Amino acid sequence: MMKHIPVLLDSVMRAAGDVANARVLDATFGAGGYSRAFLGAGAVVTAFDRDPTVIETAKKFAGEFGARFRFIPKRFSSMAELDEKFDVIVFDLGISSMQIDDATRGFSFRADAPLDMRMSIDGPTIADMFDVWTADDLTKILRDFGDVRPARAIACAIKDERPKTTFELKELIHNPRDIAPVFQALRIALNDEMGEITRALAAVPNLLNVGGRCICVTFHSLEDRIVKNTFRDWTTAAGDARMPTVARPRFELMRAITPTDAELEKNPRARSAHMRGVIKLC
Repeated sequence: MMKHIPVLLDSVMRAAGDVANARVLDATFGAGGYSRAFLGAGAVVTAFDRDPTVIETAKKFAGEFGARFRFIPKRFSSMAELDEKFDVIVFDLGISSMQIDDATRGFSFRADAPLDMRMSIDGPTIADMFDVWTADDLTKILRDFGDVRPARAIACAIKDERPKTTFELKELIHNPRDIAPVFQALRIALNDEMGEITRALAAVPNLLNVGGRCICVTFHSLEDRIVKNTFRDWTTAAGDARMPTVARPRFELMRAITPTDAELEKNPRARSAHMRGVIKLC
């Protein structure tokens, strides 16, 4: 199993600025890489994660950092329910390395396992949804979330065969280049990942203090498009035809960052990562 390395951690910490005594919301706790860095810099951290397998790690953090760390075992769109303010909100989007590396979770096509793909380990699995989704549903999922060209053919094959394991699904995909996009598309649809991002970002303006920063690390174009367009809307000035109802900019856009060659050498999984951020002005 590959050791978990937080992606673009140095860039995220630089973008966050001085976080001593700051209130930080880590929307995607995972293995705790970002949370640990913020706690080590003196911040008070609230972390979200819907994956119950990270609870033991969160308990260790609570024992180590005491009242400076709070863990909420919910999906990150639940941040909309909070009635408090933060100085930094950080998202590390997409699937975590622990989820990929645990073959039993069914996220990876490199090991044979039941077709699960649930981030929260509750509700229906991918295999269950093959009995629910129609061929039209599957075609749209594969096209929208994976840009899979033979989407209709693969959708029909899935409905005919109803695969139960990762390898059974893999065998239905004749072009090896389509395997990763198919798995990605199904995972995104099952976990409503794009909806989660949209709902969580909608809550950010009310949760940030003035001068606060929202930092997002994305890993594929679907995530990045939502973040980029949302941040663009927040930072569009009055009179711009794209955003005519905004009286004045509420946020300042930060410079987008991609991994350096040195980081990619240490962590190849960072290859597709983009970091975007905004600062709340008013």
